[in-house]
Amino acid sequence: MIDTIVVEEKNGTKKIAGLKEGVLREFLMQKDGGFNEGNIYLGRITKKIHTANGKDGYFVNIGAEKEAFINAQERELEDLKANEGQDVVVQIIQEQRAEKGPRVSRFLQLAGEYLVFCPYGSEIEISSKIVDEDKKEELYNLVVANCQNGGWIIRTFAAEVAHEDIVEEAKKLEDVFDNLLFEAKKTKAPSRLFIKDNVLEEFINRNKDTLQKVVVDNHLTQEKIKNLAETEYLAKTFEQYGIEEMLEEALHKIVKLPCGGRIIIEETKACVVIDVDSGEGTAQGGLGRLNQEAAYEIAKQIVLRNLAGKIIIDFAGMAEFKFLKHAMDILEQELQNDFAKTKVLGLSRAGNVELLRIRRRPTLCDLLSEECPTCRGTGRVEK
Repeated sequence: MIDTIVVEEKNGTKKIAGLKEGVLREFLMQKDGGFNEGNIYLGRITKKIHTANGKDGYFVNIGAEKEAFINAQERELEDLKANEGQDVVVQIIQEQRAEKGPRVSRFLQLAGEYLVFCPYGSEIEISSKIVDEDKKEELYNLVVANCQNGGWIIRTFAAEVAHEDIVEEAKKLEDVFDNLLFEAKKTKAPSRLFIKDNVLEEFINRNKDTLQKVVVDNHLTQEKIKNLAETEYLAKTFEQYGIEEMLEEALHKIVKLPCGGRIIIEETKACVVIDVDSGEGTAQGGLGRLNQEAAYEIAKQIVLRNLAGKIIIDFAGMAEFKFLKHAMDILEQELQNDFAKTKVLGLSRAGNVELLRIRRRPTLCDLLSEECPTCRGTGRVEK
């Protein structure tokens, strides 16, 4: 969990670093005017395609460098049947990465502090972190009585505030949706209808239980968040906390472990591969300790580097469940509070531990680096 958030705002880019005991644990970056996750656009259909799984999809021009992609089939919505040139209101659910454009959805979600409004949904869901059954029932009945339109997700923070605050926020979210539909009717595609600009506030609320302070280099931002957390102003936040050096280290493929072993992280277009080895036989404490230390570090690196999609881990030693169960349990426990949903699938027939993690934003590597024109992404150069 994060105890300090450090923010740097420069040249239209907001960088947010989450620290725990002075060590970088999470990093976010948002550009003004960028095609960020959560933004809503009026897009124009440019092409229909048949995907590999036999389903239909469409390319959509939302004004980004690369065209966005949308599946024709989406939950709680009728299948999209559109022609080239037709306009559609969509929300970014996955930001552009490498050679792939953004992924978008017609199933819109407008997030507040206490609620998430799903205009085209029909269900009321409650955060699993609210464990008090009486409180769950109380909040459910409140939403049923006051929020007749669409679907709603009741967030964890709703359990801590007055009913009036929740009802007021619901009305605000409904107004936001009405306004963006009004804008969609009078504008031409491609056009941005809604900007998700509360990324810092969401990050603060997500770490509310352990957060001690937020360090900023912008007085306007400090004023905006002063009611959410203890704040501190520094002119050069990243420099004084050594964030750039920690980010540079986080891009290295090899991460050393306390026992002398190491993990090697390879990001490919298809998946992420992580290898655990003893570091030329110098690891102390046997394979059990090596794999346990590796499991803790892998969970940390997955969140820090924002690794997503299919993640394949080759632990050291015997590839049998009884030898790897403890390491797998550590992975599940450490990733339990991961904001992006992660599922440990188990041990494959080949003896590798496999994970699936929802992809929403680019990886740290994609954010901070680009493919080398000399080696063309192999990491090697010709002799």
